[in-house]
Amino acid sequence: MFKYTVCFVKKENKMLLLNREKAPIMGVWNGVGGKIEKGESPDEGALREVFEETGIRVQGYFSKGTVTWETSNDELDGIYVYLYEVDNVLTDETPKKTREGILDWKSIDWILNPHNLGIAEMVSQYLPVLLEAEGNYSFNYKDGQLEITG
Repeated sequence: MFKYTVCFVKKENKMLLLNREKAPIMGVWNGVGGKIEKGESPDEGALREVFEETGIRVQGYFSKGTVTWETSNDELDGIYVYLYEVDNVLTDETPKKTREGILDWKSIDWILNPHNLGIAEMVSQYLPVLLEAEGNYSFNYKDGQLEITG
């Protein structure tokens, strides 16, 4: 249904985030991800994107959902969101420059701090729900508010 994924990789109390050098979401920290390729399911696209952008092979997701919003044409658009947990023995030197931007492990407290202006829009609203418990969620962004079902 949607064309893109955003994926959050968690290790202990940190998340691996990407500060993109290109639009969209240029210059702010966000999960990794990208366009789902023809013939891929959203789950397959998410696994591929995590590996391509980080070099990390993740297993099944811990939590996932969709974030939707209305476009200027009153159509519904959205993105698939995933949360993966990796073993705390996994080490990866960061910050690390990639073809997409800069990867770095950021503390969850830093990411969710209400004064943090460097995080992609809506992440601070839906990420806490993904971190709460395993499951599938639906997030609908309307009139500046995020409605959650799941």
